[in-house]
Amino acid sequence: MNAGRTARDRARAELTHEIKDAARRQLATEGAERLSLRAVSRELGMVSSALYRYFPSRDDLLTALIIDAYNALGLAAETAAKNAGTPREAWLAVCRAVRIWAIKHPQEYALIYGSPVAGYKAPESTIEPAGRVAIALLGILSQAQASGVLAPPEDAPEPSGLMVEQLGVLAELAPGVPLKVLARAMIALTQLYGMVSFELFGQLVGTMDPADEFFADATGQLATFIGID
Repeated sequence: MNAGRTARDRARAELTHEIKDAARRQLATEGAERLSLRAVSRELGMVSSALYRYFPSRDDLLTALIIDAYNALGLAAETAAKNAGTPREAWLAVCRAVRIWAIKHPQEYALIYGSPVAGYKAPESTIEPAGRVAIALLGILSQAQASGVLAPPEDAPEPSGLMVEQLGVLAELAPGVPLKVLARAMIALTQLYGMVSFELFGQLVGTMDPADEFFADATGQLATFIGID
C-alpha cells in the first residue's frame, strides 16, 4: 500500500514537472501575459479539467514558475559563493552566476525581474525564494566582516531616518555589518540586476555589447563601493 502511494506521488510529481515545462515553453513563445492553462493542457494532450487538479488557476501555475525561477537563481548564487575563496572573489562569483543564469534562462529571468504580469499578485510564498541571492550576498558581507577585510569607505554616509528602519531586516541577516555598508549593498544589488536586465533586454547593443568586460569591471567597482577588499 505504501508502494502504491509512492508510485502515485511519483506520477504526480512527474506530471507536475511536465506541466511546468510546457508552461515555460509557452512563456518563451507567448509571454507571461498570455500563459493559458487550456493551451498547456492541449500541448500535453490532457483535458483542462485534469490540469486544474494540479494548478487550480493560471496564477497558481505562474506562482509555481516564479518560485522555481527564484530557487534556481538562488541555488546558482549560493553555489558560486560556496565555491569561491575570499569574500571579494565570492562577491564577483555570485554576480557572474546571476548573469550567466539570466542569459541561459531569459524567459524565467524576465518572469521574475521583467514587467509585472497584469492582474497577478505574488503571494507570500514567493518572498523566501526571492531573497536567496540577497541572503547569499549578505553572507559574503558577514564573512568579510568576520575576517577583517570589510573596509567601509570613509565617504559612505551613515543612514538616517526611515532608511535605518528599512535596513533593519538586512541587519538581522548580517549582524555586525555596519548599516552604511548594508545601504551600499542594496545599491549594489539593484545595480547588479539593472546591468543584467539592460544586457538581457538589448539596452547595451551598440555600446557595451558584448558586455563581459564591462560587467566584470562594474561588479569589481561595486565590491569596492561596498568595502569588500
